[in-house]
Amino acid sequence: MRILVTGAKGMVGTALVNNLKNLKDGKNKTRPNIHIEEIYEYDLGDEAKLDEYCKNCDFVFNLAGVNRPTNPEDFMKGNFGFTTTLLGTLKKYNNKAPIMLSSSLQATLIGRYNGEYGKSKLAGEEYLEKYSKETDAKVYIYRFPNLMGHSKPKYNSAVSTFCWAIANDEEFNISDRSNEVELLYIDDLIESMYDCLENKPTRCEYDGLNPVVNEKGKYCLAFPTHKVTLGEIVDLLQEFKNQHISLMMPKMPEGSFAKKLFSLYLSYLPKEKFKYALKMNVDDRGSFTELVHTLDCGQVSINISKPGITKGNHWHNSKWEQFIVVAGHGLIQERNINTGEFIEFEVSGDKIESVYMIPGWTHNIINLSKTENLVTVMTCNEIFNKDKPDTFFEIVK
Repeated sequence: MRILVTGAKGMVGTALVNNLKNLKDGKNKTRPNIHIEEIYEYDLGDEAKLDEYCKNCDFVFNLAGVNRPTNPEDFMKGNFGFTTTLLGTLKKYNNKAPIMLSSSLQATLIGRYNGEYGKSKLAGEEYLEKYSKETDAKVYIYRFPNLMGHSKPKYNSAVSTFCWAIANDEEFNISDRSNEVELLYIDDLIESMYDCLENKPTRCEYDGLNPVVNEKGKYCLAFPTHKVTLGEIVDLLQEFKNQHISLMMPKMPEGSFAKKLFSLYLSYLPKEKFKYALKMNVDDRGSFTELVHTLDCGQVSINISKPGITKGNHWHNSKWEQFIVVAGHGLIQERNINTGEFIEFEVSGDKIESVYMIPGWTHNIINLSKTENLVTVMTCNEIFNKDKPDTFFEIVK
């Protein structure tokens, strides 16, 4: 399959091309039914190549368009105008390749969306529908809500602007924290584009601004979308910004808006913020460093023990831990404080294993090496609370 992507240098176009290349090169094996031979990347300045691309392509992603022209009349020229040029060139070569059109919810012309941009998008939709009836070419019309991906700040995405500003310590303004927006994340959009290539899009119709799934609908639906307020977005971004200080990682369940927003936020970090220092609690035995705190799963830390050193010799009522030695050679000992039952585990970075520190069992970890440090990843089901440590000294043996 030879695929033409118009608007290939825009936010969506760049992401789509990058991911189509992953499919083409066999780096992404999640869509085995998609076989790509060539990707034609078309953008402004490539007009001389449009004939060649339209002659040879087997599928078209029409993402080209304008959203912030100097003159309002340029909306129609840049959006509807290019669509007519594209379809005319395909007709010229009798190429009935399927076409995906990037439209917008603004094409509904409802409420605040009744503007020149929406009119130009609607005109493009109607022209594509007419083209489909004339040629029998398959068409996939997507009315996207606000898109959320890496794009130029201070342009057409408030989310990108907020991410950039907060990551770079720049000032920004919010007109109304309670203003709700509907957002589609770029990775979810890409998955929908794969569905098009496999001719299995989710079809829909529109009840006002709301899509209604309908297998015979003339529109296609990219999902999931997330409805959030501007205030919620900024508050989450402030949490992300402070994470390297608090160590607290906000809840980010699979598929959640927070998970997607954190990935986007990181893409705006200046290079000098790619790394940050952690507080190492150092003494003559070695060091202990907390890495990450979580809201409901405790914390993760790194413990370094010098040669011959024993650490621990304490027990907990409810707290439990996991010790995972990743370098060195050590011995973990545990004793039940009530029954006296005893167990020990020889551990090594050469064979990585996880050992539970059980509530009610006093425990320690001993560096058996005379020359090498013992490095242990330690997870705990709760963040350490100095006012209620639940930690009681008692020698294991």
